[in-house]
Amino acid sequence: MSNNDTLIKDVIQWDIRTWSQTLSFWEENFRIEPEMTALILGEREGGLSLWFSLKDTHVTCTDLTPFSEKTFQLHKKYNMSSKITYNEGVDITDLSQYPANHFDIISFKSVLGALSTKKKQQIAINEMNRILKPNGAILFAENMQGSFLHFFFRRIFIRWNSYWRYLNLNSDLDLFSESKTLKLGTFGFLATFGRTEKQKTLLHHFDKIAKPLIPKSWRYVLCGVLIK
Repeated sequence: MSNNDTLIKDVIQWDIRTWSQTLSFWEENFRIEPEMTALILGEREGGLSLWFSLKDTHVTCTDLTPFSEKTFQLHKKYNMSSKITYNEGVDITDLSQYPANHFDIISFKSVLGALSTKKKQQIAINEMNRILKPNGAILFAENMQGSFLHFFFRRIFIRWNSYWRYLNLNSDLDLFSESKTLKLGTFGFLATFGRTEKQKTLLHHFDKIAKPLIPKSWRYVLCGVLIK
């Protein structure tokens, strides 16, 4: 495994081949510059905070719950600990501890769904927009509803499916209506059905071949660049 493959694995952590496509999408649609301030939400093990810190941004790594030792060890592994500020107990529906127009970048991965309702998701996006600087960007990646197959198998295999609210490509775009510029990408169809990372990687290759034939609304990863 190359150094870059190891880094991407540490950043994305699961379903790596599919979800890592969001990193390229962000870079293609927003210029991340050194010294920018970046607020990373719902970090758990700190993957995105690591990625942004390696781009020489000033990173604030946050989560609702206390960070595990694994988070700190990951950043220490890349000698990034001193470049990251940690903030626990951050509720993304109430970012009042941060002033308006404060961050150049706000980023998260697989976080909105845990809020369970569209109303709470809208509150969270509104809060992010409030503390984002003009011309700054929200860079996100979230789980989409996908196809009937995704709906069926999630009910069987995903233990948090009962409360998770998956985004709908057609009916949820109004969540982002405050953004001056909206750029969206969709990825993945079969890879999520793999039970191991090796299986997911194999299925990802089929997804790449079949992508032109798969409707965007059937895919299961939605990523975006929302410019204020």
